[in-house]
Amino acid sequence: MTQSTTGPLAPESLAGKRALVTGSSRGIGADTVGYFAEAGASVVINYRNKEARAAKLANGIREAGGSAIVVGADLTDPASVAAMFDQVQADLGGLDILVLNASGGMESGMAEDYAMALNRDAQVNVITAALPLMAPGSRVVFVTSHQAHFIRTTATMPEYEPVALSKRAGEDALRALIPKLDELGIGFVVVSGDMIEGTITATLLERANPGAIGARKEAAGRLYNVSEFAAEVAAAAIDPIPENHTRYVGDVSDFDQSEE
Repeated sequence: MTQSTTGPLAPESLAGKRALVTGSSRGIGADTVGYFAEAGASVVINYRNKEARAAKLANGIREAGGSAIVVGADLTDPASVAAMFDQVQADLGGLDILVLNASGGMESGMAEDYAMALNRDAQVNVITAALPLMAPGSRVVFVTSHQAHFIRTTATMPEYEPVALSKRAGEDALRALIPKLDELGIGFVVVSGDMIEGTITATLLERANPGAIGARKEAAGRLYNVSEFAAEVAAAAIDPIPENHTRYVGDVSDFDQSEE
């Protein structure tokens, strides 16, 4: 088990690398993209419906001397995912880092199976579609929460349980691909963190269960903010792969690790 407090990446540590972060028009994904760009990577900003935010982020990176492209895609639509990677191949010629950051399931007005479709099925489809673009030495990073990672042994807030179950299902499905990734020389790391202050998920949880985030913060002692957690996600793209392919961010003592 790895407890980590790594900061942003060193300048030019990703020079010549190409990185795509799903769901990166805002929040953790946007800050992760920013760290990659600061480290010299050419970045792909993916969005579903926040095109203006994605374009603003890309413009800021370019104005700072970095390289960024914007690619919209509905990750639950295989044709949309295929088109995204066609564009990445055409514009960048391949991919060195894939961060599976996009997730959901608490949004209103979505289909009953949306959480599983996005957090499990889409994650597998995205990595499968990306593999032809990734050479030996590339890295895949899957972003999750302690509440999802440990859902089999530690109950979570009822409002979050469907998301937690679907994200754990996604993690399990991705872990099943590790032997294939090993054969291809592609690394795989799960980054698991506690609830992150300032995220959409935290906002929706607080709306559904007022006081929930404050209670979790009190129990944990502190919660990471978006920028701090994004730094950990970015570092996972180049740091040595930890035990059990899992990088823990923040305290895990409140979670039953008997199945780890």
